[in-house]
Amino acid sequence: MKETVTIVRRALRVDQTPNIPLYLFTLTGEELLRIAVISRISRDDVGRLIGYQRPEVRSHVQQIVEYLNSDSVIFPSTIVLALSSSVRFHSSRGPKTSDGLSTSGSLEIPIDSDGLQKPAWIVDGQQRALAISMSNRPDLAVPVSAFVADDVEVQRDQFIRVNNTRPLPRALITELLPEVSFSLPSRLAARKLPSALCDVLNSSPESPFVGLIRRASTSANRRKEAVVADTSIVKMIEESLSNPSGCLFPYRNLATGETDTEGLARVLLCYWTAVKHVFPEAWGLPPTRSRLMHGCGIRAMGRLMDKVMASHTFSSTDPMSMVEADLELVAPYCHWTSGVWEEMGGLGWNELQNVPRHIRLLSSFLIRTYLRAKSAA
Repeated sequence: MKETVTIVRRALRVDQTPNIPLYLFTLTGEELLRIAVISRISRDDVGRLIGYQRPEVRSHVQQIVEYLNSDSVIFPSTIVLALSSSVRFHSSRGPKTSDGLSTSGSLEIPIDSDGLQKPAWIVDGQQRALAISMSNRPDLAVPVSAFVADDVEVQRDQFIRVNNTRPLPRALITELLPEVSFSLPSRLAARKLPSALCDVLNSSPESPFVGLIRRASTSANRRKEAVVADTSIVKMIEESLSNPSGCLFPYRNLATGETDTEGLARVLLCYWTAVKHVFPEAWGLPPTRSRLMHGCGIRAMGRLMDKVMASHTFSSTDPMSMVEADLELVAPYCHWTSGVWEEMGGLGWNELQNVPRHIRLLSSFLIRTYLRAKSAA
């Protein structure tokens, strides 16, 4: 039998949502690390997303440690926790324990003595928590805001909302979005479908991008092969979905909110597989060796996709060959791995950068070249 110890703290229960209790209380830095774990983002053996946190930033953590070890410390920043439903709250006795907004009482947090199963997860403040554990002040009183939620989806939803206005890595938020079913701010909701399609491109055995897209959950030993930034893929899809002239736009019914996700995946897989076939020497290389795999190349080829795929349907027996034939029209003029883009002011192949001006230049050149060759064919 496991032994259980219980931390008891004075707390306020804030009455916001009946089904998700919210508590305000304090813990020492030592207690915080005893009860809480950091759930970092990764994927399991079958590719499902687990966790939701970013790796700690060492320099930032060290700065906090240095401050905590100084003579005079004020630490007002709240650590946000998701608590297990194993915690228990007991209201104080007496007539004035509640003011209608919050209720005073005590919170009991049980901990297994072996420390293997912890009853809390850090939703916001992982770097501060780590810094406290490394400082000379393990007994420092830390303000805590905690909600009860065993469901990791609720935790992810809160993590995204809490960090929405902070400088979190865009890739981390982007990868988490498809896993959240709650309503999201419009800015984030617009990125949810493109991120889900990015997952399809990165995991489908039929995809030319399988294993090539670098996501926040990509393990360290896979990052060398994952040469394409997921933010470039997501932005490419996002542009085509939101632009009325984009080839992906017709697959969304704005009136009913319905989306033909199979149709979207079919278009993306067809086009980008054709790109891989037409430019085999530039495919799968790191961006330093191939600008096709670079953010600028992905975005510009995405805009060319809108023109090429608009003239093709999947009713033909071999749509892939037709798309490849169209891409062959521009292939002789492309310089993904060597040479100079003469038509763009003599830019060297490796001088293209992932900036709006270069994306515009390359997109315009590819589309003009394609339309001119198509009309002459």
